[in-house]
Amino acid sequence: MVTVIKPSRPATGRPEQISTRIVFFVAGFGTAAWAPLVPFAKARAAIDEGALGLLLLCLGLGSILTMPLAGALAARFGCRRVVVVSAVIFCLTLPLLATFPSSALLAIGLLVFGAGLGSIDVAMNIQAVIVERESGRSMMSGFHGLFSLGGIVGAACITALLGAEASPLGATMSVVAAIIVALAVAAPHLLPYGRKNVGPTFAFPRGVVLFIGTLCFMAFLAEGAMLDWSAVFLTSVRGMETAYAGLGYVTFSLTMTMGRLAGDGVVQRLGRTNVIVFGGLAAASGFALATLVPYWPMTLLGYALVGVGCANIVPVLYTSVGRQNAMPEYLAVPAITTLGYAGILAGPAAIGFVAHTASLSVAFTILALLELGVAVSGRFLRV
Repeated sequence: MVTVIKPSRPATGRPEQISTRIVFFVAGFGTAAWAPLVPFAKARAAIDEGALGLLLLCLGLGSILTMPLAGALAARFGCRRVVVVSAVIFCLTLPLLATFPSSALLAIGLLVFGAGLGSIDVAMNIQAVIVERESGRSMMSGFHGLFSLGGIVGAACITALLGAEASPLGATMSVVAAIIVALAVAAPHLLPYGRKNVGPTFAFPRGVVLFIGTLCFMAFLAEGAMLDWSAVFLTSVRGMETAYAGLGYVTFSLTMTMGRLAGDGVVQRLGRTNVIVFGGLAAASGFALATLVPYWPMTLLGYALVGVGCANIVPVLYTSVGRQNAMPEYLAVPAITTLGYAGILAGPAAIGFVAHTASLSVAFTILALLELGVAVSGRFLRV
């Protein structure tokens, strides 16, 4: 009698690692390409800032609605298919966002664009969790660092093209062409699977996954605060000229990107628990410095500390999802990603409410306390 041994699923290697890095860069590149187009969309639709704010919520809403579905699709059809289809969706949508003339069409376009971005975010993180776990070494910070780097490059490329008097449509078509080429290189080595075994399609976060998701919410809340309120704080509280207020987010972005690109070595030397503890302490110190010292250079230094602190908290939390046994990653990754995006969306609105009822300084003080809570909670993360 001859026993037939079925071949096991091949382990991931360097080609899969490179493809994962490319996809993270592409996702950041495509996401940031929209930001320089916002003023053009506002002018075409002839809307005010309030209407624009509501319109921009459609992007986040589209992302959050599709994240649980993306995890289920990755489990059923594999990471490769979900990543490719998601990238195609936002590549098709970007040129439309550069030309749609009305707020109604822009709202629909942003919902679809957000759906593509949310789906690729989940699928690429599932891939990253599997690839990192099978490599046996820390890689998640580097993956997320390339997302941040892609964001910087994407925004810079679109801005440069627009500055060279390219039309919004022409600029976005150039970006789309670059994404398609990068995707063609990465696709052959993206994972054709997305889960280890058969299980449920949907599940609510529970146990350690809910704990990790809560920490993600607080970490992403700090990132959302920097995105939406760093410049406002510099102008309204520190008296900086409006033309230079963007330096706040630039400072935060640069230190966070550099921290992530160097983060895998930091995680290996310090350990995941210490990275969360020290990262939370650094972010809390940054918010406290920005709030308590009434000079704008110190505020920028505080923003830099927030970037350093936040840099590797989220990557470490994604690694922890791949090491826990309460839920499989195809369910856990969408859960914590959705909670994180909720922090980005709800956090800035909550800051605005606190700033209106008390002051922006009080809101930043609350953020410092929340990040201190992340540091304390990190001591209890044992996965």
